[in-house]
Formats: sequence, structure tokens, C-alpha cells
Amino acid sequence: MSILRVGDEKFHYSDGSHKWIPPDPDYDQEVWNEQVRQHKHSHLRNVHPKVRIQRLV
Repeated sequence: MSILRVGDEKFHYSDGSHKWIPPDPDYDQEVWNEQVRQHKHSHLRNVHPKVRIQRLV
């Protein structure tokens, strides 16, 4: 599970899902998509794996 930081609420609905529609209808959709992608990537940086994967040789 990731940590929500101050400012993250603009990227989330109340159920925790991500908003892919910009909050302002005049906002550039492509720019918003990239911001959401980067935001989602920041979630992945904050997640610690629960299972250690071992490489079999």
C-alpha cells in the first residue's frame, strides 16, 4: 500500500482510484495524463515488496 501525501488528493477520487479526467475542462488532457502517470509512478517508489524474489540459477 502506498502513502498519500499532501497534494495527492487532486489525483484521487474518494475511493482511492485515480482521476484520468483533468479537474478543469480547459486543462490539456495529454499534460494531465502525464502528471497522473508520474503520480502513479511515485506510488510504486513508496511501495516495499512483501515477498523477496530469489533468482534460480
